[in-house]
Amino acid sequence: MSRFAFVFPGQGSQYPGMVQDLYRNYRSVRDLFAEAGDIFGRDMTSLCFEGPREALDLTINTQIAVLTADLAVWLAFSGREEAKPLVMAGHSLGEYAALHAAGAVGLGDVLSLVHKRAVYHQEAVPAGEGAMAAILGLAREEVEALCREFDGKDHVVVLSGDNAPGQTVISGHATAVAKVIASAGKREGARAVRLPISVPCHCRILQGTAERFEVDLRRVEFRDCMIPVIPNCDPALLHSRERTGELLVRQIISPVRWRETIERMAAMGADTVVELGPKKTLTGLVKRIDRQLRFFNVEDGASLEKTLTALDG
Repeated sequence: MSRFAFVFPGQGSQYPGMVQDLYRNYRSVRDLFAEAGDIFGRDMTSLCFEGPREALDLTINTQIAVLTADLAVWLAFSGREEAKPLVMAGHSLGEYAALHAAGAVGLGDVLSLVHKRAVYHQEAVPAGEGAMAAILGLAREEVEALCREFDGKDHVVVLSGDNAPGQTVISGHATAVAKVIASAGKREGARAVRLPISVPCHCRILQGTAERFEVDLRRVEFRDCMIPVIPNCDPALLHSRERTGELLVRQIISPVRWRETIERMAAMGADTVVELGPKKTLTGLVKRIDRQLRFFNVEDGASLEKTLTALDG
């Protein structure tokens, strides 16, 4: 049996129709959607399966939809596979799915927390004022230099994610992000892609959001993880009952250090990484970070069967 790790995607992985066949085929997934709908106060089947895309891309909807999809895939997988992963992590929002899967926070609490997190993010910046973009083909140091060139008090732009070699993410005010995109586009071999996220996550613009959210986190009783979970904001650490609340506050305004997260998984002995959630974005990043790792994704019935067969082989 492989020594495998779980990773859960975050915002940007959403699409209409995600996990619909798992909903049809697994009672546990249908029960999850019902509980999520009660807590969020909306029909989650309509949001996740029908969209429209414009609605899914609003942060207030994206976060609750992607969390529900991540948890749906985890329920389907864990209901079929008894072997436990060596370690887990989630990309930004996906960290909440990892913490629930590791037993650190109950379902009702994790759904409620992410609902509040989504509301606070949406309220932090007026529509159209914030933006995020992936920068491809430039080293992290080059992107940081571009951000310093255009960053300022009233026009923030910072590096908000180190995803893989040659792939970083920037975040900030839309005008400043646009300037970095334009400048990066002039560099040989580089290009920039605006992300379908309506709020500038993982930057200092969201300091007020972090402070609001900290109040809610203090009301939740976190538990120690049954399986180690690596935090985005500081991959040298692991989540724990005493530390999780603080790490989730830091996560809101800190860069996602995904490259280091995957490197730590490998150092801990993982030889296979399984992405649980919509799309295959993290699978592509893992391939770029460490080609010695095997990688699989599960987002529907077909990919679930393929992954189970490979892991048991």
